[in-house]
Amino acid sequence: MKKALRLDRGQIEVVDDAMAEVLRRKTPAERIRIGFSIWISAYNMLMVHMKKTHPEWNTERLNKEVAGRLGYDGAV
Repeated sequence: MKKALRLDRGQIEVVDDAMAEVLRRKTPAERIRIGFSIWISAYNMLMVHMKKTHPEWNTERLNKEVAGRLGYDGAV
């Protein structure tokens, strides 16, 4: 019987059992590379979104806002 997925405020992500097994087989370096790639992708997508949403912002403001939204300084 397949385990039910818990989707509520107490859990922000759900990893499928098959994907969890794939990740377990990765080396620590491979898992870090995957995580870093995901972070870079999120950063790039957020930067594009913020540039389109606020074309009046300069690079410094964009960098600060993106960093804040990714959890660096709490700015949002």
